[in-house]
Amino acid sequence: MSEPTAEPADAATRRAARPVVCYTVDRLPPFDAAFYAGVRAGPSPIGTIDIPPRDARAFRVPAGHLFRIVCVDGPQVGDLNLWNADDLGERFFSGKTRQLHATHVTTGDRLWSSLPGLRPMATVTHDSLAWYGWDEDGAGVHDVIGTRCDPYTNHLLTGVDYDRCCHSNLVRALATATGLSPDEAEAHVHDVLNVFMCTGFERDTHRYFMKASPVRPGDCLELFAEIDLLAALSACPGGDCGAGHSDDAAACHPLRVEILRPSAKALAGWRPASRNGYAGRHGVSMKGGRQ
Repeated sequence: MSEPTAEPADAATRRAARPVVCYTVDRLPPFDAAFYAGVRAGPSPIGTIDIPPRDARAFRVPAGHLFRIVCVDGPQVGDLNLWNADDLGERFFSGKTRQLHATHVTTGDRLWSSLPGLRPMATVTHDSLAWYGWDEDGAGVHDVIGTRCDPYTNHLLTGVDYDRCCHSNLVRALATATGLSPDEAEAHVHDVLNVFMCTGFERDTHRYFMKASPVRPGDCLELFAEIDLLAALSACPGGDCGAGHSDDAAACHPLRVEILRPSAKALAGWRPASRNGYAGRHGVSMKGGRQ
């Protein structure tokens, strides 16, 4: 075990360095509130998917459509994965979404795709829990911090095999939707948007914490598909995540997904999001010395 290090004489100076926001996000395309308000004005329902407690379902959302995740019976957290419907290799990038927006997302924020695509997959158009903001514990709702509950971490910590963690639920849902084997599907399951989950970091230890979600029946998170999407949503075994997860102890409830088609007039001039325009080769020279 290494010896504790002594604090240097200039420790206070080093700690006083000015924080710098990592990305100049003011250069991102602005949220077009008028456009999305028009999209939300009287869309036609075209499908409903019910997500059973401690299970998941996959569903497709065409580009230019809305999908609404709804709390129907009681407080319940959901874990959301997104893929390009035509290429599972392009998927939701929670880390970049966190860097470009914040630890928690709300109306006007986008869910970004993985490299090299790096484009908006979906835009949050309505958040009925936007009123929550940040509480006295520093917690907020709809986080892109936590990865998802999974059977491997659960076994590591408890020695128990549990097959209804969100990771496993998402594996089953993706395998069913695509015809992939569970092993093949598992490679595509990724870090989630924790819908309705209330989380933060402890101020003294900076450890990730969760608390009972403020979601109630009728609350929803609504998103606009910026590209053709394959999505999967798990109704977390932790229920409202106010006590635990990765077991059958919590009261769990179903979630509902509603898919809606905006009017043609509302979408006039709109185009699906394009893949990132970076044209470099990462500094690797090609024949003839060109990059």
